[in-house]
Amino acid sequence: MKKKNPSFLEMYSKLINVSSISSENPVFDQSNKKIIELLAEWLENIGFKINIQKIQKNKKKFNLIAKIGSGEGGLLLSGHSDTVNYNEKLWKSNPFELTIVNNKFYGLGAVDMKGFFACILDLMTKIEIKKIKKPIYLLVTADEETSMLGVKFFLKFSTISPDLIIVGEPTNLVPIVGHKGNITKKIITLGNSGHSSDSEKINSINLMHETIFYLLKIKKKIKDFVFQKKFKVPYSTMNFGYIKGGHSSNTICEFCELHIDIRLLPKFPYKIFNEIFNEYLLPIKKKWGGYIKIHNLHPPIPSYEISIKHEKIIKTIEKITKEKKTVVNYCSEASYLHKIAPTILLGPGSIKQAHQPNEFLELSYVKKTKKIIKKIIEFICFL
Repeated sequence: MKKKNPSFLEMYSKLINVSSISSENPVFDQSNKKIIELLAEWLENIGFKINIQKIQKNKKKFNLIAKIGSGEGGLLLSGHSDTVNYNEKLWKSNPFELTIVNNKFYGLGAVDMKGFFACILDLMTKIEIKKIKKPIYLLVTADEETSMLGVKFFLKFSTISPDLIIVGEPTNLVPIVGHKGNITKKIITLGNSGHSSDSEKINSINLMHETIFYLLKIKKKIKDFVFQKKFKVPYSTMNFGYIKGGHSSNTICEFCELHIDIRLLPKFPYKIFNEIFNEYLLPIKKKWGGYIKIHNLHPPIPSYEISIKHEKIIKTIEKITKEKKTVVNYCSEASYLHKIAPTILLGPGSIKQAHQPNEFLELSYVKKTKKIIKKIIEFICFL
């Protein structure tokens, strides 16, 4: 006899209780094993067949692929198990306790994207399994917030070809059919340590200042390169997100580090960006040589745009959600998943709450999410 799953609220609470931070900094990076095991147990109780992938590149990280039903095609519901890091001082409540205030669920990952999993699991206990004519899959990935390692590992070995993929990112339950790509780079400038009175020595902060001058030229170039009016920010962007260097005012800085984030429109080829980036930085590289080092923080994430040939299924999702399709500035695993099936981002809550202190999901989204996903399941898997 199968074990009965906890209630929606209990499952949601337990998911929030489990910390599953992924970070480029190994000090903060964590395994997602516990959250994968929790989801696997609950899905198995419902009747799903479970496959847990151990990602060899990082033995602490796992994917979960669950399946119920048989046959070809079907629906793949997808999401990531990891969250970003947090600053406890900025939280009004414990990030790892589900707190309900004014009809809002607070907790780290509440909207991005543990709330989606809680909704799906609760919904699946109410689905009439006997009516399923095509399979329902649930994919839970690792490291979406950093390297996209999990989804890339999944695709390396996947043999499934669903009719539709829904990625449950927080979209206010509006269907998202395109987004920008992402490139993150680390720029390091080196100098000669010494006393501040020695003006002959190279100061890495001065060198970074000179480098930023050229980066700002690149920023303007990519902004003016191409426009797509359907995006809220209709051009490609560059953001200076992190800088660190130096020890004291009376010491010449020997090391400075800058992290930049680039968001390219779908119509901006990565190859062209690379050519612009290298061309504009060539003068300073020639001048300073080994004093400047540039690395990708993680492999570039491609932009995504659903093919026009899937217009029929998009229209159906618009009808179900009662919302018009749109595009967004952030990126997601749709960049990779669309290679095996038409992919739409659609999930509860607002992206404005993601990666923020006091992250929350509004209670009103729970019922709506289950209702919409149920209709999509019926459309794809019951017919």
